[in-house]
Amino acid sequence: MTKKIFVAVTAILCNTQLMAQQDTVNKATYLPEVIVTGVQTATDKQKFPMPVGILNQKDWLQNSATNIIDAMSVIPGVSLINIGPAIAKPVVRGLGYNRVVVMNDGIRQEGQQWGDEFGIEIDEYTVQRAEVLKGPGSLRYGSDAMAGVLNLLPQSFASEGETAGRFLTNYQSNNGLIAGNLFLGGNQKGFVWNVNYTYKTAHDYKNKYDGYVWNSNYGESNLKGMFGVQKKWGFSTVTLSSFNLKTGIIEGARDEVTGAFTKSILNFDGTSDSAAVATKDEMLKYNQYNIIHQHVRHYKAVWDNSIALGNGKLGLKIGYQQNHRQEANDIVLGDVYNFDFLQQTLNYDVSYEVAEINNWKVSFGANGMAQSFKNKGTAFLFPEYHAFDFGLYSLAQKTIDKLTLSGGLRFDTRHFKGDDLYVGPDGERLTGPAADATQQFTAYRSNFSGVSGSIGAAYDFSKLMYGKLNIAGGYRAPNVAESGSNGIHDGTPFYEIGDSKLKPENSLQLDGTIGLHSADFTAEATLFINSINNYIFPLKLASTLGGDSLREGAPTFKFVAGDAILKGGEIIAHFHPQQLKWLRWENAFSFISAIQKNQGDSSKYLPYTPPGKLQTKFVFSFTNNEKCIRDVFVSVGIDHYFEQNKVFYKFNNETITPAYTLLNIGAGASFYTKKKQFVSIYFLANNLADVAYLSNMSRLKYADINNATGRTGVYNMGRNFSIKLSFPINFK
Repeated sequence: MTKKIFVAVTAILCNTQLMAQQDTVNKATYLPEVIVTGVQTATDKQKFPMPVGILNQKDWLQNSATNIIDAMSVIPGVSLINIGPAIAKPVVRGLGYNRVVVMNDGIRQEGQQWGDEFGIEIDEYTVQRAEVLKGPGSLRYGSDAMAGVLNLLPQSFASEGETAGRFLTNYQSNNGLIAGNLFLGGNQKGFVWNVNYTYKTAHDYKNKYDGYVWNSNYGESNLKGMFGVQKKWGFSTVTLSSFNLKTGIIEGARDEVTGAFTKSILNFDGTSDSAAVATKDEMLKYNQYNIIHQHVRHYKAVWDNSIALGNGKLGLKIGYQQNHRQEANDIVLGDVYNFDFLQQTLNYDVSYEVAEINNWKVSFGANGMAQSFKNKGTAFLFPEYHAFDFGLYSLAQKTIDKLTLSGGLRFDTRHFKGDDLYVGPDGERLTGPAADATQQFTAYRSNFSGVSGSIGAAYDFSKLMYGKLNIAGGYRAPNVAESGSNGIHDGTPFYEIGDSKLKPENSLQLDGTIGLHSADFTAEATLFINSINNYIFPLKLASTLGGDSLREGAPTFKFVAGDAILKGGEIIAHFHPQQLKWLRWENAFSFISAIQKNQGDSSKYLPYTPPGKLQTKFVFSFTNNEKCIRDVFVSVGIDHYFEQNKVFYKFNNETITPAYTLLNIGAGASFYTKKKQFVSIYFLANNLADVAYLSNMSRLKYADINNATGRTGVYNMGRNFSIKLSFPINFK
């Protein structure tokens, strides 16, 4: 009945006669998903022993998100650390920061990801597909990938003789987001090219408890181009990109009586500041930034080659990245960047894929990076440094009837040199020691090396049932924040102290999966246990007189290490009955327990561990290939986050986060004229019930108390309506 109504309505709208419709879904076969992350060649996901999550461009279009990491958090086992809608970093199975490697344009993204309020400088409109390898992925991508790998794959080459692309717009109601993206690419006799430009702007976001959140506005632009050749022997391309983000820094300061957000204003004397209530008109302005803001620019060039050599394939990638991050935190200084960090990275990757023989797939290679970091501002939190990484690896896969074996081995080294820094009485930088100088950073050298490996098996018990088992070891050297920091970070605000004597982290993880796959039903359950030696985390220090240890008026944290155990898993169940081809019911449950060994009850739980999450979603879709309205879908989904009461209680380091449930809906369709698509429309709503909630992973949860209400922290975004329009471009 539902299908007949849909066909009738479509016929009326298109001004066509009712006719019998053959739904192409009847002819569909459920093909296996193919992955490219963590393997030497494209591989059936079911035959790869490590768990992998996938987000296609269609999934992204049919959901609403404020950035690429937010979009990927729908994948079970993936969450995010966020500070407002513009800044987010990925967390995979409870581990984040340098424990997750993000691959973009074929090289690992390096943008000072060790900072709490430093996001990932990637434009989501340039990503065609995202794959998440959950578990130690150090074999192919270098050290640090202890938690996993996020591999963001760009748009593919256009077909020969074709020029194609799209123009996409997005408006979101909560913070007035206005975004546009133009993508165009071509392929003429093997010469391939594309260009991608994105522009975003948004005012402050709002929620039911806080109203509009002062200084949460942002603007973003990205220009990216690729050109090269694609021939029978392979391809050679050059990709250039320029990413630019300007965003306010949410501090959460409030008026003591009214609870309204306050801003800093300069007093008449020009040397001091005071607080004033931020007005609604100020919060609704676009592209006007308070003195307290962050400006990030990320430039990248990648030369990517794949060349047939002998019976195999030679791969060569060379990339250069420059990440320039500036923060202005003091209105008395004016629009002067206290923190001005310049990081430069040279990536290299050489690999060789041996031709498949007797179902053996073998590849080997070397990769790494050279990196430098400079302090160009007036405040100093991290020492300047130079680092060099080098790694050798080999991967192998063998299929024997229903059994697929996969494994590999990797060796890594890292040479790190942190520099001295002397400052004067007023904190100014000095060229060297002086009578009244303070040594803020002491030069140090660190040399690390480690071995990581993986071995696993996938077995098809029958056409319906399969199983996987994998054991992998990971390795990660301490980053500059953990080993060398010594200063206050106003955006947090905490005083952080590193330890140059920290040892590398080493992990051993076991994954087990059992799955069912049929035309009507798909289910998979994955459990894991991850043991980490020398797990590094910041510990709040106590004063000898009681209470918090304070430096420059801020709580003091020092990076320490211990041994940790993380356990958990993901369970998914998707129903797509062939008798009701228009219905899809998707369910997922993910959970994590993270404990530090040999600790008392108040300090045994690792801080900032994601809570359990239950997702359920109904999707009603109709493919009507003979009509002018096609690919119609309606979706209703619920995301329930369980209470997180397994927290680090010591020194009030962390507080319990209550449970909350978010309702999300969506609808969309593609419109055709003369058998050509001219627009796709998506209507989406997140948090439809306008629930006021604090995410356990949001750093804004620990902002100032609102004395008018007694609530602590800044709440996440409230109800948000989104509309996307996608106009395809295609001509010969």
